[in-house]
Amino acid sequence: MENSLREAAIAHAPFFVTAPGDTDALFVGVVWFVILAVFLIGAFYLNIHALPERLAHHANHTQIQLIGVLTLLALFTHNNVFWVAALVLAVIRFPDFISPIQAIANALMAMAQAKGATISPGDATQSPSPSPSPSPSSSPSGTPAPNPSPATAHGTTDVKPADGAANPNRSSGDARQENPKDV
Repeated sequence: MENSLREAAIAHAPFFVTAPGDTDALFVGVVWFVILAVFLIGAFYLNIHALPERLAHHANHTQIQLIGVLTLLALFTHNNVFWVAALVLAVIRFPDFISPIQAIANALMAMAQAKGATISPGDATQSPSPSPSPSPSSSPSGTPAPNPSPATAHGTTDVKPADGAANPNRSSGDARQENPKDV
């Protein structure tokens, strides 16, 4: 009677119940599923988490380092505000203020060099004098003085002498224009 009851119970048992000593296939399948799910969810999380940095990298943002720091802060602190801020910085394109200001500064330096003044790019301490300075072509004795030519950082001049002659200080391989008015 006991054997017939056991056989009847085994016949009605669900498929995942294994016989003693056999391998539990459902347990092995669930273990592999959980391991793969953890790795896939982790990869998806890190992929989504790096989205602002990838967007900024593809768009060549100037704030890419700030965006990278914000994404790392969001990753390690689990504070989503940093990730949202990084995403907003990566998506919004800020206007370029530096290039026009640099172009203006370069144009002013070229104009100053064309007039004969020597101004270095980092010299912000020069202040304009209220009285006009004497012309470089006249000296106190009344005789015209030689035309001083400003030197660039390479030791060559950018200005053509007044008589139109070739400038002996320029190297032959210098490809810059000789007359700043042609620029």
